[in-house]
Amino acid sequence: MQYNRLNLFVMRYLVCVVFLILNIVSYGLADDSVETMSGNAYNDAPAKSEFDELDGFDTFDEFSEFADTQEIETSDPLNGYNRFMIQFNDRVYFWFLKPLAQGYSAIVKEPARQAVGRFFDNLGYPVRVVNTLLQLKIKQAGIETARFGVNTTTGLLGLFDPAHSWLELESCPEDFGQTLGYYGVGSGFHIVLPFLGPSNLRDVFGELPDYFLDPVIYIDEVEIRLAVTGVKVINYTSLHIEQYDALKKDAFDLYIFLRNAYETKRIKAIEE
Repeated sequence: MQYNRLNLFVMRYLVCVVFLILNIVSYGLADDSVETMSGNAYNDAPAKSEFDELDGFDTFDEFSEFADTQEIETSDPLNGYNRFMIQFNDRVYFWFLKPLAQGYSAIVKEPARQAVGRFFDNLGYPVRVVNTLLQLKIKQAGIETARFGVNTTTGLLGLFDPAHSWLELESCPEDFGQTLGYYGVGSGFHIVLPFLGPSNLRDVFGELPDYFLDPVIYIDEVEIRLAVTGVKVINYTSLHIEQYDALKKDAFDLYIFLRNAYETKRIKAIEE
């Protein structure tokens, strides 16, 4: 069964890569494929919301942090495709994901949703610790291991975060895309993935080893595995609804802002 699942994932991964190559050919490397990124795509950063102080739930707040970035260049030969995919993802969010998250929020109260989010964050330990070790960040790997041990035991499988509240041990988010960047691999051209959002060529390939470090994929029953993934996505969305709505409202050009923010955030993450 594990062998069949591996073959299925590799096939999907290859299809994704072929799809991206075909899009490159379709759109061509236009003269304007390298666009200047500036902070003009964003007006004012969204106001702080009640979720800005939640541990591990600051993704959109981090995006707003890069609203006034210095001008940098990014390769964007798939600009037309990317803009279409941003609109597609936006509609998926507003037509399906947001209503589901709102219904979920009405049933599951905020403290419980925060606990669920911490549980899934705790499950991300293998990805973080392997990539910190690959980057020779021994101290961070030790902190991650200590956090995992404390939160899995005293924190009841990660539902609570005593490692942060008691011991002041901060998480060290790392992934294989950052590891590749650490060793000098460039970001490549910008890509917006269906359902997943902004990325780049390096980070797309970085998803493969991280995928096999995710404990959820080793759940044998497909229905349970999909259900767990669905809960993770809906729970995460329920904690970020206000941030995304404010972000979209204030952005002059949503695509440029998200591209700007993503690429700048990844540069900063690699430098750290």
